[in-house]
Amino acid sequence: MSATVAAALKKIAVYLVTDKKALKVVGGIMIGIIIIIIMPIVAILGIFTGSIDINTDRLHEMISEQQSVSMERWTEVENAMANAGYDASRIQEAQALFIYVLYDYSEAADFTDKLVGCFAENQTDESLINAVNAAFGTQINPADFSKIMASVRSSYIDTSGYTDPTTKNNLDLVKWAEFAYSKGWGYVWGTYGSVLDEKLLTSKIVQYPDEVGGKEAFIRQNWLGGRTADCVGLIKGYGWLNPESHQVEYGTNGMPDIGADTMYENAVEKGTIDTIPEIPGLAVWHEGHIGIYIGNGEVIHAANTNDGVIKTPIGDSGWTHWLKVPYITYTDQPEN
Repeated sequence: MSATVAAALKKIAVYLVTDKKALKVVGGIMIGIIIIIIMPIVAILGIFTGSIDINTDRLHEMISEQQSVSMERWTEVENAMANAGYDASRIQEAQALFIYVLYDYSEAADFTDKLVGCFAENQTDESLINAVNAAFGTQINPADFSKIMASVRSSYIDTSGYTDPTTKNNLDLVKWAEFAYSKGWGYVWGTYGSVLDEKLLTSKIVQYPDEVGGKEAFIRQNWLGGRTADCVGLIKGYGWLNPESHQVEYGTNGMPDIGADTMYENAVEKGTIDTIPEIPGLAVWHEGHIGIYIGNGEVIHAANTNDGVIKTPIGDSGWTHWLKVPYITYTDQPEN
């Protein structure tokens, strides 16, 4: 990492942990910076300091000071990556490289072309960083980059492939579940897809001293800093997802905070598991547990503290009934 960027991150770190203010949502490009770049730093710091309190006023001021210098290049990188056919996750990687380690190189006229040229399809972090080091003469450690990107990847929910992010529907519930599975979300009782920071973990230990407090050591080692959910929380988190802010906002969009058994009881359309129709986005249920049927005989569910979010054949987990989640709409196929 360059000395300039390292010094900037050190300054940001000081301001992030010195004031007891809650994070305020700001508009436009600031949201992108905070969610994609600043919040992962906060998550990493929180793991080591036990605090992710943020001085949002000073943070906003610091970002604004640099905005005129960096935002043109930020947007240029985003557009160039998109034009090259890369999706949102690869764009995040390019922007993270720009902000974290290549900022001192960004004034060069060919910077964006060189950065985009480092990317390839089906590329590992190691091969990407090897290409970056060769192009820019840097000495980035691939393992360090992977650690940074692990936080970015776990903290950002990409809705670009949703059929209709403005509604709550069965097809996008499947995409939400598949995302949770692919990103290796953990399981913590009483959570619903938010990033498990120190504050949230502490509150859940107090709320559930046996279910969470009794497994605190495992949770800290395996799930802290990433997204977590319990079984019904995996469904509620989709209902509470704000597609504009990419944040899970508790109690929104008509999705009540209820347990798995109540969700089954409230369902109008349901039946025994042997009668399940081939409709992706149905829920499957047995007493005390619920999962998401994604089609083709497979279910994604937040299983337990040790396993987190997993994918299993429908016959493997003792499901007794299916149901249509009563708080979303159902369609058989994506609309063209």
